[in-house]
Amino acid sequence: MKLKVAIQMDPIEGIDINADSTFRLAEEAQARGHELFYYLPDNLYWNDGRVMARGWPLTVQRVAGAHFTLGAEADVDLAGFDVVWLRQDPPFDMGYITTTHLLERVHPETLVVNDPFWVRNFPEKLLVLQFPELIPPTLIARDLLTIRQFKELHGDIILKPLYGNGGAGVFRLDPSDRNLSSLHELFSSLSREPLIAQKFLPDVSNGDKRIILVDGAPVGAINRVPARGETRSNMHVGGRPEKTGLTERDLEICAAIGPTLREHGQIFVGIDVIGSCLTEINVTSPTGIQELERFDGVNIAEKVWQAIEARRA
Repeated sequence: MKLKVAIQMDPIEGIDINADSTFRLAEEAQARGHELFYYLPDNLYWNDGRVMARGWPLTVQRVAGAHFTLGAEADVDLAGFDVVWLRQDPPFDMGYITTTHLLERVHPETLVVNDPFWVRNFPEKLLVLQFPELIPPTLIARDLLTIRQFKELHGDIILKPLYGNGGAGVFRLDPSDRNLSSLHELFSSLSREPLIAQKFLPDVSNGDKRIILVDGAPVGAINRVPARGETRSNMHVGGRPEKTGLTERDLEICAAIGPTLREHGQIFVGIDVIGSCLTEINVTSPTGIQELERFDGVNIAEKVWQAIEARRA
């Protein structure tokens, strides 16, 4: 099966080819004989009833500094493609949301991965609310008094933007901290969005596990250990990936959420688990494929493409 594949992603020239999951997915697609086309989110548009994109035919190779080649720039009708990958990084703002509305106009005749309707309705820090029995004590609020009461109840909390990513703007407020009012003032000056607070989980010192699910089924995990003096385990901010396995509790979590992901077209998903608690379900632009492949010696990108090809068939 040869597929025409369009990839909506951030600028390809700046990616790390040894870590970027989108690059790995493109590399595997090319190896399977699929035809690649690349465009930026800003170059997606609606015109006279058609969802269009301005971009380039794409060839990739695992050569640092020369990892891609572009063909002639062209405007294409995405209805003529078999698959479109929605792979730009958050922030999950109105620009991002608008791309999901446009891509929804060609899906499912053109298979958009992940399903844009449910990407829009399944933000990572909100989808977990569907599984309250799996998550730590959690609050979503904008009001300072409500957040203060939550902190007084739990003592040690994590406070972060509801639609942030990559560990940006994540703060630990322990029982002796006096910065809640100042942080609330700062966040409120930057956006009108609520914040999310969760009870601090001491198990994070042992790592924040990223579990990869393909079409609702777990295929492996990596452990991300915070750098010394850090609470955040994100690799963007110095978290160290380590080899790990799936515990019985991890499998229970995956079994609980897997059917929802599969039924709603979330083919490639990364969930975050600290200790026994689910903290996020990442559907917008999950990462971790390359680290997992190196640790486990398993072709995860192949599993993703097998799931896509099965749906197209």
